[in-house]
Amino acid sequence: MSTETVDLSEGEPHGARPRVQSAARVVGILLAVARSDDGLTAREISEQVEVSRQATYHLLHTLVGCGVLTRDDRGRYMLGLRVGTLAEGFRRQLAPSEHLGALVRKVAIATGETAYAAGWWAGAPTTLHVAHGRNTVQATAVPQGYGADAHARAAGKLLLAHADRTLREEYLELHPLRRLTPWTIVGREQLEAELERICADGYAADRQEFAEGLSCLAVPLDEGRLPYALGISAPTDRFDTLWERYLASMRDVAADALSVS
Repeated sequence: MSTETVDLSEGEPHGARPRVQSAARVVGILLAVARSDDGLTAREISEQVEVSRQATYHLLHTLVGCGVLTRDDRGRYMLGLRVGTLAEGFRRQLAPSEHLGALVRKVAIATGETAYAAGWWAGAPTTLHVAHGRNTVQATAVPQGYGADAHARAAGKLLLAHADRTLREEYLELHPLRRLTPWTIVGREQLEAELERICADGYAADRQEFAEGLSCLAVPLDEGRLPYALGISAPTDRFDTLWERYLASMRDVAADALSVS
């Protein structure tokens, strides 16, 4: 009986520091499948992860055997039931406020402003962690656990923009677009246009939409694929002067958060 050996480390330079590259490719495959709406074929996975077709088939066979992927009758690979164990373990072991706290502190240090993280929690875009910056005059922070008025908050709008339509509609049905300031968006058509712009621009802002004299900026994690956002609040006069610098700093923190060394 012969045993077929597949080299899963093609592309590794000779003399490079040893590492289990197949593990990185497995993670890449799982992320690619998770980001798809309707699963992926083996060919699509091979192209997205940039792994040879032969190596991809062997990795997929292993993942299906482990129950973290499944293959439907169309030949498309989707997440298997055992991925639910990973999701539940994340929820149980790492509260989002703890997991995101280090990133929020980095944003506060980089910008000098009140920083926060928000995410979908109990069906609402909720403030999960807050950290104050070094500037003498600090903006009033949205309290931890606040999940109302997402239409008027930068992080809330960003999370609504990247949510699937069912989740977004469920939230908006329960939370009317109440007017908080003269600049608050209160029309559904105007809000939908704003959410489309946010997806296109890759960030969200509110200029005195939640509170007069207060402006906020938010960026997504993993380009909106994760249900979390990083944000800052600042006095509007300072915000208008420095918002581009704030945006660059916040994007750097968000990119570093998921980078692989």
